[in-house]
Amino acid sequence: MTPQDRIIVPLDVPTEAEALALVEQLPEVTFWKVGLELFVSSGPGILEALKMRQKRIFLDLKLHDIPNTMAGACRAAGRYGVDLLTVHATAGKAALIAAQEAVQAGAAQANLPPPQIIAVTVLTSIQGRSLALELKVPLELTDYALQLALLAQDSGLSGVVCSPQEAQQLRSSCGDELLLVCPGVRPKGSQIGDQSRVMTPIQAIQAGADYLVIGRPITQSPNPMLAYQGICDELNQML
Repeated sequence: MTPQDRIIVPLDVPTEAEALALVEQLPEVTFWKVGLELFVSSGPGILEALKMRQKRIFLDLKLHDIPNTMAGACRAAGRYGVDLLTVHATAGKAALIAAQEAVQAGAAQANLPPPQIIAVTVLTSIQGRSLALELKVPLELTDYALQLALLAQDSGLSGVVCSPQEAQQLRSSCGDELLLVCPGVRPKGSQIGDQSRVMTPIQAIQAGADYLVIGRPITQSPNPMLAYQGICDELNQML
């Protein structure tokens, strides 16, 4: 894949108008992430607008519920024609299997290719200390992320969301077939914001990431297009 194929830029803005303004500002970006804020604000209309512009879509809803509810939501999402859809691995195996089956059914009803479901392992805002003290998970963070990735893989999902710091271990244990989508990617000199476990784009690719989710270093740059091109140029040197 080219750097343009690998980089997913989040539309982390509150309205459809602001989102489309950003899309127009960055015409070379081919893969966009629609998260909870924008989807709750604009509904599926933003997805249609992106599809009309022939963009790939990562619908990052992080669904997490009982199996029946997960299935219903994924069946509906399967009819949107998006490329990637997130659920939480901690919903458990029954819910993950139900989600996978339902998204296939929903896509078939709409005569569309189904989205690839990827499971969130451990949010990149969480550190090992909070995992142990607040969530009472006794495993080391990397081991916990691996267990959730193996659960997702065993449930038939296409991939997982993980921080780049866990990517190497997950790639080694889960093989090349499992997609690794990595937020928490920050070019050198960028502020990390609320991300706790970060790497540079080159480090993330070297660790085994397939897709890099890079938001604020691009969208909040004084020159977003220049920032995006700079990351692509940096990755081109190694790919």
